[in-house]
Amino acid sequence: MKPSVLVAGAGPTGLTAALELARADHDVMIVDAKPSGANTSRAAVIHARTLEVLEPSGVTSELIERGLKVSTFTVRDRDRSLLSIGFGNLDTAYPYTLMLSQAETESVLVSALADHGVAVRRPARVVGVSQRLTGVQAMLEDGSVVAADYLVAADGAQSTVRDALGIPFTGGTYDESFVLADVRLTGGMPRDQVFLFFSPAGLVVVAPLPGGFHRVVATVDEAPESPGIEFVQSILDTRGPVQQPASVQQVLWGSRFRVHHRVADRFGEDRILLVGDAAHVHSPAGGQGMNLGIEDGSLAAAAVDLAAAGHPDAMSRYATDRPQVAASVVSLADRLTRLATAPHIVRPVRNTAIGLLDHSSRFKDTLAQQLAGLSRGVA
Repeated sequence: MKPSVLVAGAGPTGLTAALELARADHDVMIVDAKPSGANTSRAAVIHARTLEVLEPSGVTSELIERGLKVSTFTVRDRDRSLLSIGFGNLDTAYPYTLMLSQAETESVLVSALADHGVAVRRPARVVGVSQRLTGVQAMLEDGSVVAADYLVAADGAQSTVRDALGIPFTGGTYDESFVLADVRLTGGMPRDQVFLFFSPAGLVVVAPLPGGFHRVVATVDEAPESPGIEFVQSILDTRGPVQQPASVQQVLWGSRFRVHHRVADRFGEDRILLVGDAAHVHSPAGGQGMNLGIEDGSLAAAAVDLAAAGHPDAMSRYATDRPQVAASVVSLADRLTRLATAPHIVRPVRNTAIGLLDHSSRFKDTLAQQLAGLSRGVA
């Protein structure tokens, strides 16, 4: 058995890191502050690059079996189509976006970990860390101490590990409030496309999910804590299609949130690495967050494995180089968000410009590559 690794956080990012480390025959402990796994859909977009990253772990085929393939992202102004981004020409075995709830993604990863004899310890929150030349000590909320050779911190945007290391988390917060709901719809919403409606009233994204549901995400001045049928319907009535309107029949769950855009100055120190939301947070525009985090988890696990084999510079390279990749993704999400939330007075000009871009195959292919995660480096 190779050296021991503690993974803090059992979202998709932490689970991916733990699975890769277990596959490499490390002694892995994974802890999570939540008493149980995700029970809502939250992140629901799995891009092509992520399916490629997860291939060696053997979970990609099951994710595809459970998910819903989407071939096109379409930007519209109510009934007027502005821009259509297709994924069919991507140079990958997965020329599409896969829609699947985060709960399902986590379930697949937890099951794969169990096959390697690793279970998530819950609830167990890391509240402090210290490092020595030969390892890491992590104090848990119950007062117990876990000793390990390495630590991978996937403990979210409020990461206690990142704070303990004193690593700045640089960025800011958008003014807009966002509302999210998973709903059952009737009406003219095809289930093979993700729609971004850039209406005069504001942005709304409508994306299909398995099981006959749709994800609705919208910017609002002040979102209710638990958006119900009437609230979601009002958003679709004022921003969605007119000729074939969508009718909300059921709200499976809903929430509100504010969006931050931050990147840690470095993604680790000595024997500790940061991954996922502990290292970067940004707008949900383009569905990049979970995908970038899963990629982090895989690369951090590889860096730990190399370090354990006598190449400690692998961890320092990850910690110093990976923020550049994250910053480029955060920048893309920021541009998409600011485009979508442009002031009312400039929206007609914005929509005209977007419509013109629909005639550029080069632009559309480049954007498809960026959204799929196939164009960025993986340092």
